[in-house]
Amino acid sequence: MSILIAVAFYTILERKTLSYIQMRKGPNKVGFMGLLQPFSDAIKLFNKSLITPESANNMISYTTPPLSLILALIILSVIPFYKYPPLDNTHTILFFLVMSSLSVYSMLLIGWSSNSKYAHLGAM
Repeated sequence: MSILIAVAFYTILERKTLSYIQMRKGPNKVGFMGLLQPFSDAIKLFNKSLITPESANNMISYTTPPLSLILALIILSVIPFYKYPPLDNTHTILFFLVMSSLSVYSMLLIGWSSNSKYAHLGAM
């Protein structure tokens, strides 16, 4: 969870840096100096309405994005941040390759669940 919050603040750092390069103020509306901007963006993201075609398979199209997020978070468990990683070191490269290849299938499922030939081609 702390990695996700750190990524949110890295994006705010990137936005601030780009605003200084472009000689403008940047995100400063929410909170002190815009520090609450990532949380405001997350609330806005979750309040968006979901638009799906009528012919789409709703169960698959709603479960595959969280599945790809879970796979990405599982990949983080094999990175040795400390002296003793949470998983065994003997097969970490194999585990990393398997989990990263499974994320491709979640993208294929997202395109397949829409029942549109163009979305299916885009997922390939």
